[in-house]
This record gives sequence, structure tokens and C-alpha cells, in this order.
Amino acid sequence: MFTGIILGQGKVVGKRSSGSGMIFSLESGFDLNDPEEGESIAVNGVCLTARNISLRKFTVDVSPESLARTNLGKLSVGSKVNLERALRLSDRLGGHMVSGHVDAVSTVLERKPLGDFFRFTFGVPAGLTRYIIEKGSIAIDGTSLTVNSCNDKTFSIVVIPHTLEVTLLGSLQQGDTVNIEVDLIGKYVEKMLQTWEDETQKSHGAINPEFLAKHGFMK
Repeated sequence: MFTGIILGQGKVVGKRSSGSGMIFSLESGFDLNDPEEGESIAVNGVCLTARNISLRKFTVDVSPESLARTNLGKLSVGSKVNLERALRLSDRLGGHMVSGHVDAVSTVLERKPLGDFFRFTFGVPAGLTRYIIEKGSIAIDGTSLTVNSCNDKTFSIVVIPHTLEVTLLGSLQQGDTVNIEVDLIGKYVEKMLQTWEDETQKSHGAINPEFLAKHGFMK
């Protein structure tokens, strides 16, 4: 679990195929204090397992599912990435609850300066409209951000100078792709409501012995 508060950037120093997946060698731009073999690290918002950790370098395996759902497959040697280490129970929750399980890839439709700030507009990936709400939280390449405005096809965010400097958002241009993770809580609420509705329909709408007995058709 992560918070969407990016610790800093890293870069890809190696990339190779592994079956239908890939293996990346990464170098962090900051010190990995007390790293643990097998710990989770979010790379552009994708939760991956770090291994072969040595100083600032580590290796991650990227599954076929992650390649299909994210933009990691487009990275090349030298590409920069956002990095965040996993949340500890003692940490501050500065952003929002981010699982590192990316939902889809989106495209930058517009980048507009607003003084020292920038407003970015993105396309809404298919099937995610209902999870993106005005003033709600969303993770873009792992960065926790607030939705400024949205409709069925687009949503926009306004990014402060600090976030532009620390994350990859500062280098995003129109046409670039990003990883999107919508609010985790919204998905759980939807699933629970759907399950409740299904159970209600089964108990009240089905013709079964209980229904027939209740309405006097059988004893």
C-alpha cells in the first residue's frame, strides 16, 4: 500500500524480456535507507517487488498483466520514473490510499500554464468514468492528485510547483501516456452495493419454495 507521495525519481538502467514479461534494472535518485529484499516499490504507480538491491540500484519483474495495463512496456534505458516505497503503519498518510494496482493508461490532452502552476487535462479510460469525481482523489503515474473538474470524457488536475519539480508531471507533454489508478474506496463501495442489490433481488424476486409459501401457493 502507498500514499501517492512520490519520494523522488529514478531511471531505467537495464531492460530485457523474460518470457512474456520483462525485467527492469532501476537506479533511484535518492538513498534507499534500510532496504529489504522483496519489498514493494511503486514504479510510475505500479506496485513491484524489488530484488537484488545494491545501494541505489534494484531489479523488478514486470508481469504480462502489468505490461498490458500500464505504460511500463514503453520505457527504455534512460527513461525516468516516479518512485515510492511502501507505506509503513507509522507513516503519515499525506496523499490517499493507493494500492499500486493500475486500472488503465490515459493520454495527456492538454497542458496549460497557470502562473507557476499547470493544469493538465486527460482522457477518461473506458469504464472508469463513474470512479472519477470532482474534488476526488486519483493517482497519476503514482502521484496522489485531486480532480479539479471532470465529465464523461475528460478530467483535469492542477499541479503545484513542488509536485512539478519532484515528479514526472513537470516533463509531461500533450500526447504522453500515464498510468491511472482511481480511488480504491469507490471501487469497494460499488462492489458491496452491487452484492447487496444482487442478494436483495434473489430473496425478493425469485420464484422459489419460500416465495410460493409466503403467497399461499403451497404449505
